[in-house]
Amino acid sequence: MNYNKKITDYISKATDEQVALLEELRKLVHTSVENVKEELKWKMPVFNNGKDFAYLRFAKKHVTLGFYNIDRLSDPNNLLEGEGNTLRHVKINSLGENLKKQISQWLKEIT
Repeated sequence: MNYNKKITDYISKATDEQVALLEELRKLVHTSVENVKEELKWKMPVFNNGKDFAYLRFAKKHVTLGFYNIDRLSDPNNLLEGEGNTLRHVKINSLGENLKKQISQWLKEIT
């Protein structure tokens, strides 16, 4: 996996619980999508494989995984939030198997 030190540094500033969640999401992105690159853009981790497709952020009470170009995403359970034309996100406090599968599917759909 091609981890960027700037992203590792960003993640290290979160709470211990969030660090574990952010690292798990980071790994899920890398295992679900080929040729992933990480960059720090807009003060948050952004993932791309030639084109930006997802980002991570942490807040006081949750971690956010966001997606660009959301017209490719199916969301039968209405988990994605946001009202813009190109971005949607999911707020995460824990990562169960069903959510992992859904995120992996979204990552494959969007790339």
